[in-house]
Parts: sequence; structure tokens; C-alpha cells
Amino acid sequence: MTSILIKRTHECGTLKVQNIGEQVSLNGWVQKRRDLGGLIFVDLRDRSGLVQIVFDKDISLEAFEMAEELGSEYVIAVRGKIYKRQSINPNIPTGEIEIFAESLQILNTAETTPIYIKDDDDVSENLRLKYRYLDLRKSSMQYNLIFRSKVANIVRNFLSQEGFIEVETPMLTKTTPEGARDYLVPSRVNPGKFFALPQSPQLFKQLLMVSGMEKYFQIVKCFRDEDLRADRQPEFTQIDCEMSFVDIEDVLAVNERLLKKVFKDALDIDIQLPIERLSYEEAMERYGSDKPDTRFGFELVDVSQAVKDSGFKVFTETLQHGGFVKTININGYGDKFSRKDITSLEEIAKTYGAKGLAWMKVTDEGITSPIAKFFSEAELKDILQLTNGQAGDLLLFVADKLQVVYDALGHLRLEAAKRLDLLDRNEYKLLWVTEFPLLEYDEEDNRYVAKHHPFTAPMDEDIDMLETTPEKVRAKAYDIVLNGHEIGGGSIRIFSSQLQQKMFEVLGFSQEEAWEKFGFLLEAFKYGTPPHGGIAFGLDRLVMLLLKEDNIRQVIAFPKTQNATCPLTNAPSYADEKQLKELNIQSITTKES
Repeated sequence: MTSILIKRTHECGTLKVQNIGEQVSLNGWVQKRRDLGGLIFVDLRDRSGLVQIVFDKDISLEAFEMAEELGSEYVIAVRGKIYKRQSINPNIPTGEIEIFAESLQILNTAETTPIYIKDDDDVSENLRLKYRYLDLRKSSMQYNLIFRSKVANIVRNFLSQEGFIEVETPMLTKTTPEGARDYLVPSRVNPGKFFALPQSPQLFKQLLMVSGMEKYFQIVKCFRDEDLRADRQPEFTQIDCEMSFVDIEDVLAVNERLLKKVFKDALDIDIQLPIERLSYEEAMERYGSDKPDTRFGFELVDVSQAVKDSGFKVFTETLQHGGFVKTININGYGDKFSRKDITSLEEIAKTYGAKGLAWMKVTDEGITSPIAKFFSEAELKDILQLTNGQAGDLLLFVADKLQVVYDALGHLRLEAAKRLDLLDRNEYKLLWVTEFPLLEYDEEDNRYVAKHHPFTAPMDEDIDMLETTPEKVRAKAYDIVLNGHEIGGGSIRIFSSQLQQKMFEVLGFSQEEAWEKFGFLLEAFKYGTPPHGGIAFGLDRLVMLLLKEDNIRQVIAFPKTQNATCPLTNAPSYADEKQLKELNIQSITTKES
């Protein structure tokens, strides 16, 4: 390798007509070469964009002859003069100019790449991830990572100006119950013991409040060993904040200002404050989801009372066993759904636990439905009144336990909106969901578990119900939702040792178990703990939604696949016997098995 003799004076994508007549030096990759005999045209690319280089025998025979050797993705340095381009290319920012080369240096050659360096290459994701360093050369991927960096800097600058102190918390910590599975790291110097990679810095940020930091933040990696999906990765980046001497309104206010700043500076979009709020109960009742997409309607309607005496046994027997009958009105789009379409919707409903899907179409002549005969005229009139049913509407009904009804209809309204192309990608609807249940009952373990985590404070007026009806206790918890995706969540924390101990008792921990798992936090609480609370945003998911991407892997430099592997490095991999022996670990799975 030779050293770079021609050092860049400009970046490729920054040159304009104002630069005509200037001598410039550029470095970059060969995007494309076109040989027209006496002239060779090269599209030269760097991170800023690309520009056309012209090699002319009459200007530099040496540079022209070297240019004849150039191939795609060769790394070169070139020096020349800027001229007005004869055939303007309106599709690129530098399309009005070109550089006639006077000297050329080939810094490195390149073999034929296994994937094309262009945005519409239509290559499988697995191949893209295997050659991610090539995939990241694409302008779309570079734009995404530059945008992500911009958002992170907006966040960091805003929180710093608001008086937050950036503090790093440990990556190697203690495994604790609740939440997803931990990733464990064996300790060589402490045989048989394991560190856990943090699912979030939850305990440490509370300790920072005990320590008097008052306002803390960090942009930090977190790890959860859970099933993956389009908006979830095993390692992800969190914007983590905590504040002392605050209540819910204080936390929401500063984070609304943060979101307003991000949207304005990153997208030049003004969001209206305050952001809309729904209680958890209202969100579930209206949308069947605690992270509802509110860009469209199709809200859930309870028709249990209207159908309780009908002749349709599916409904009446469900109600007799304590269930519910709810419907959504796909208002105005009934003619868009054939019998076959409705059957496919029923299959979706079944994946969420529903036993079936009943339906009615409203026409000018009345109601068309295989179940209409089981209802009186008065009952049908009540259903239409409750659902505001009009000619052209389609009503979809699910009868079951409440959670099944919520899950099935909540997902059906989203599916219907997708099929009807009602999800406007240019619209950003933010929503706070508040007053979550503090606890939920785990039938498998036969105990209550924390809806968020064990340190979430109950609503003051609900504390007395912890001992009598814990399932009714609301939490001082809140999530921020963007277009049906949870992008952040937090709570006001328990800061009283007595209340924290009571919470552990409700969760089924003995005093000894609580101290074994969380003793360092409970010990800290003895020494003067301020009221505190905070929030954590998922940076990856937020950036994904701001960029209108459908997959979180599009905004992460080196992501994992759906089955938590890395095609680039072949991680995870087997450890050799020497490593395992040093860690006092014996594996029951071998390469051969």
C-alpha cells in the first residue's frame, strides 16, 4: 500500500456550480465507470454523495491510462478542475458540474462485490447482513446512520442544557428477577458465579438519585434475551433519564419538550404540546391495545347488553360465562371486504385466541350477515345505534374473555387499516398512555408480577388496595406511543423502604428473598431517598419510526437476525474447551451435536 499523496480538499457530494473553475482533490470509491473511447467517465462516491469525474487524453494521458484499469469499488484519489457539466443530471446534487482529472492515484483495488452497492439491489437480508460493511456503503444506509447520530446529538444536547448529568452505569451487573431473560456472563475469578448484562440501568439510576445527582441521563446499550420481531433486537440502545423531587407531570413535561425538539430539529416538524393522554383502561376499551395507533378510527364498541337476550348462542353463552361481546365498525369500507377477505380476518383473530369472528354488513336494504336471523329487529337497531352503523359499513364481532376480545379486535383494526392503506406514513401521532395496572396475575406461577418492574410506585389513592384487591391498583406509570409503537416508558418510583417491602410481599418475595435479590437498593433506601422518577426511550425504534422504516435493523449498524445471530461474524459461536475450563463451565451441547 502506498500512502495517500492526493489529500481531499472537498467531499464529493458538496460541490456546486459555485465551485466551477476551482482546483479540487477528492478521495472515494468508484461507483461506476463508462469508457467512451477518448473519454472515460467515473462516478466517484464518498459519504457525502457522488460526483462525475472525466478522464480526457488531451488533459492527462497518464491519468486516462490509469483510469482504464478502474473497476467498481476501487479506492482512488483524484485531482482536477471543476467545469459546468454538458449533460445535466437533475437526480443528484452535483449534477450541474463535473471534474476533469489532471492526476489520479489508485489507493486500492477491489474484487467484484457479492452485493451491489445501490439502494434497490433486492438482495436477501441475510446476505446484506453477512456483508454489512458493503451494505453500509449504500447511500440509504449511510443516511440512516447519519440521521441516527443527529437524533442522538439532539437528545444529548437538550438534556445537558436541561441540567441532566451524563453518567455511565455498569455493563456487568447482578441478575435480578422479573422482566425478560438476562444474558449471563460467567466470572473466571469467581467460579460458578455470573454477571448479567443490564436489561436497563433501572437499579443504578435509582441509586444515582439516592446519591444526589438529581438529574441523570445516558444513551446506553441494554440487553434482553427475548423473541425478536421487526422492531426488537437482543441488544438495543436506550435513552435513559431519571429525576429527583418530581411527580408525573414534571417527567412528562420535560420529555414532551425533548420530543418537540427532536421532531423539529431532525424533521422540521412542529408537534403540538401537550401530547394527548389516555388512561390504560380507556386505551384498552377504545383500541384493544395499550399502544394504540390513533391515526385512524375503527374503535371497539361493547354490544354485550344489546345482544345478551338474542338467539345467537355464541354470544349469549359467552356472556353467561362472564365474557364480553365487542365489535369494530370498518365504517365506509364494507364493500372492500369479500367473504374470502372476512375469512382471512377470522384466521388472524384466531391467532390471538378468538374462537371465531362474526360479521354484519350494513346495506341500503338492511343488514347482510349469516347471523342476522338470530337477532330481533330491535336488537339489530340497538347494534347499529351503538356502532353508528350506516350503509356501507362492516361490523366485526368477537365474543370471549375480555383480554382475548381486546387482543383479537385490537389486531383486526390494525390489519383492516393496513389493507385499506389508511396508515399515513407522513403522519406522526404521539400519545401518552397512563395509569397502567401496577400488577398482573401470572397463572403459571400462581402469583402477581409487576406490570412494569417492582420499583414502580402505586397511585397514592390505591395503596390501601394492595392487601385487599391488588389487581385494581393503578401505577404511576406512563408509556409514550408513536403510531402504534411504544417508543418509551417510565414511572415514578417507590422511594419508601416500607412501601417497597410491601410491594415485594405482594409479588411473593419473602423478606430474605427481597434482600438477596435487591439488598443493595434496599440498603441505600435507608439513608435518605428523594422522590424520583424517570423514563427510557428506545433510540433504535424511535429512529426507525422517524425514518419511516419498517424494520429496526435498517437503523442499526451491525444488527442481529430474527434468530439472534450475526451472519457477518458468525456469532454466537462455540467456545473452545480451554475457555470453558477456565470459566469452570461444562457444556452439554457440542459442535458435533
